[in-house]
Amino acid sequence: MTTPAERYAAFRENQSESGPALTSFRGLYDFALDDFQLDACRALEAGDGVLVAAPTGSGKTVVGEFAVHLALEQGGKCFYTTPIKALSNQKYNDLVRRYGLARVGLLTGDNSVNGDAPVVVMTTEVLRNMLYAGSATLTGLSHVVMDEVHYLADRFRGAVWEEVIIHLPESVRLAALSATVSNAEEFGEWLGEVRGDTTVIVDEHRPVPLWQHMLVGDRLYDLFVDEEDRPRINPALMRISRDEQRLAQARGRRGYTRPRRSAGSASRSAAIDKLDSEGLLPAITFIFSRAGCDAAVLQCLQAGIRLTTDGERHEIRQIVDERTAHLPDEDLAVLGYLEWRDCLERGLAAHHAGMLPAFKEVVEELFTRGLVKAVFATETLALGINMPARSVVIEKLDKWNGETHADLTPGEYTQLTGRAGRRGIDVEGHAVVAWQPGMDPVAVAGLASTRTYPLRSSFRPSYNMAVNLVGQVGRGRARTLLESSFAQFQADRAVVGLAKQVRRAEEALAGYAEAMTCHLGDFQEYAGMRRELSDREGELSRRRGSARRAQAVRSLEALRPGDVIRVPGGRRAGLAVILDPGLTMRAEGPSPLVLTIGKQVKRLSAADFPVPVEPVERLRIPKNFNPRAPKDRANLVATLHAKIGDRDLGRPVRVRDHDAEGMQTRAETPGTPEWEISELRRRLRAHPCHGCDKREDHARWAERYHKLLRETEGLRRRVESRSHVIARTFDRVCGVLDQLGYLEGETVTAEGRRLAQIYTELDLLTAECLRAGVWEELDPAELAACVSALVFESRQADDARSPRIPAGGVREALAVMVRLFAELEDIERDHGLSFVREPDVGFAWAAFRWARGHSLDAVLTDGDLAAGDFVRWVKQLLDLLDQVGKAAPQGSKVKANAGKAVDALRRGVVAYSSVG
Repeated sequence: MTTPAERYAAFRENQSESGPALTSFRGLYDFALDDFQLDACRALEAGDGVLVAAPTGSGKTVVGEFAVHLALEQGGKCFYTTPIKALSNQKYNDLVRRYGLARVGLLTGDNSVNGDAPVVVMTTEVLRNMLYAGSATLTGLSHVVMDEVHYLADRFRGAVWEEVIIHLPESVRLAALSATVSNAEEFGEWLGEVRGDTTVIVDEHRPVPLWQHMLVGDRLYDLFVDEEDRPRINPALMRISRDEQRLAQARGRRGYTRPRRSAGSASRSAAIDKLDSEGLLPAITFIFSRAGCDAAVLQCLQAGIRLTTDGERHEIRQIVDERTAHLPDEDLAVLGYLEWRDCLERGLAAHHAGMLPAFKEVVEELFTRGLVKAVFATETLALGINMPARSVVIEKLDKWNGETHADLTPGEYTQLTGRAGRRGIDVEGHAVVAWQPGMDPVAVAGLASTRTYPLRSSFRPSYNMAVNLVGQVGRGRARTLLESSFAQFQADRAVVGLAKQVRRAEEALAGYAEAMTCHLGDFQEYAGMRRELSDREGELSRRRGSARRAQAVRSLEALRPGDVIRVPGGRRAGLAVILDPGLTMRAEGPSPLVLTIGKQVKRLSAADFPVPVEPVERLRIPKNFNPRAPKDRANLVATLHAKIGDRDLGRPVRVRDHDAEGMQTRAETPGTPEWEISELRRRLRAHPCHGCDKREDHARWAERYHKLLRETEGLRRRVESRSHVIARTFDRVCGVLDQLGYLEGETVTAEGRRLAQIYTELDLLTAECLRAGVWEELDPAELAACVSALVFESRQADDARSPRIPAGGVREALAVMVRLFAELEDIERDHGLSFVREPDVGFAWAAFRWARGHSLDAVLTDGDLAAGDFVRWVKQLLDLLDQVGKAAPQGSKVKANAGKAVDALRRGVVAYSSVG
């Protein structure tokens, strides 16, 4: 039986020329296709699926476009899926320009344009929902493109990608396009298992070479220098780093604690000036903060930077006015339209999620046309949006990940710098890291040169997934399907390695067991008795030590000023007078201040007293005694001499060991720990192996055996925890659904069918709210406010401000929703799950006000919201309200009010969406 790779090799050998579809496709481009693109296209035309892993900007999408072309040539359909709506919109526009409006559709949740067309661009979630619903749109589907397929590693939305790959009909050929990952072959092998013949094509060549630099002050340094064809870090950068470290150390010695701006740090406007003078514009500067992006544009504006000609400014104004003509004038004023347009006309722009989508689209178009020269962006721009630049600047090497400031990973660095170098325009691209205080050129070089970023699955079953699968194929088949996920594939791979370790350990255990074999008896039994004795002795020793320490602390607590004690040992051993018992000094016990016989004042601790202490005499300390005065100290020590007498001063401390005295008695009392130890020793001496002349040799092998046995048992537990992990999670999910009545064994109940229509992170809580009638008496605006709590997540978890909530029915409904959440959390805990999160009411007031018809200015100001965030959350709310309306029981008020809420919310800036 030949492998897919062998069949493909044979196909290529017999196919000296491109097939008819590829031949016609190549005629659509005015440039020659690269070898990896041709290889992938030939594999698709041969009937294989493909996985193409190649750097950002290398032209992977050409392979996706060929899948579209091939489907049309063969009279089939092609779905082109992307992880984000902005990328879907962009790809829709690209395909419309090639094939015309009639043959291309768009489905993103926000937009539904020509959904029955032979080519439909969509987000992956839309395709997943189609598969579960058995949509008629799937009829005739022959190819699916999954652009940015490495997105399945995303811990929030990655599971959707695996669901689609697993559930697509077998007849559909998959064209999966990925950024460079180090385990592409592993991913491709999994695709081959679940999708059939899949050709893996890995290309690490960048079509436009990338040069790495660091910007220090107003100087641009190469990060690497060639030395006999072996690149090494630029010595000049290493000197700068060392000089900065020495300066920082010197400042520290002189007492400077306030951080100072490094002499090597360049202002953002100076950085743009430098790039402009070096001919390195257009550039994208990545700043991991929305406020930072906006501030950078303002700094350049205040510095008087203008990067455009008069003709370019005129063209920019025309495009901007045309693309924003649909927006209401009153909203444009709120959004700072004139100031934004002025920056664009200077060639400057920000790009981040807080901006209105229409504004971001304009920035993308102007930058792609070469009219905007400098964009300051957050890392979301690197997610597949087609905005290549000549240069990419990275301002910092760490970013806030929602919980903490984390260092950039090599994969993130490569994703960001992959934008540098426009194919067909630039001879080379440039990645520039802006110097910051404390920056290490070695760390930058490590990011720039590392090429290992494995793709890891984030898949897990959800409640919605469970009811859909059980309804379609039953529990048994559902478990089997989930076991075919990439997550389980990777877990099984890990199990294979662990199982090998277990087998090797078992072989070693057999050898150890043979080595400790004793001709006089069972040495394993004897070794077990030795371990038990050792454990019991250790336990008793710890218990006695703990009791002695407790007695010592109690004795210290009883001391009073003037008591004369003997310090048992150590550097401070001998007589001492208590000046202050130190009862409140430390949590671990008293810390008495004493005057030693050597006239020194010392602070002792409980650690200086391993045994209890008792006063041997008592002195009166004068009221005016000053421990800092040498004369006062000498007088008090003289009084001590007179009271104690010289013969007692050097006498060692004799500590009576009450434990030792009583141990013999306890050893004779059955049931005490001492008696048990004594009995174990008697049994040990009576064992046949105790008399073996090779007893200690056997014992050493027995100890090795026991240690390895513990390690092997740990390995076995790890194997068990990873085996069938996805199926076990699915069983727990089904257990919750059984308990709540969404499933009855193999049957999906009416409530379960309602849950099957709800695709959101809080799917089960949404279904519970519908079942409990929580929203039945709410009007449309109130319903919007409550449902918003199921989609919104605050960006700042530590925001101490209490969000504003509409009064009346909304407050009551939200209180019930939180109570339902707590009940679900308890049920999940009983089943070993933790999926549900508490509803977030931070957007309820804004949703309520917008649904009631208030102006954009009022809603944004009152809610302290960015326009882009507001539009994004409203669109997600619209999506869930639409699902709620469809899932609500016939005749319920919620069904009617959900539709009314959708109509009330979809207005103004929310209603505007550019797809043409």
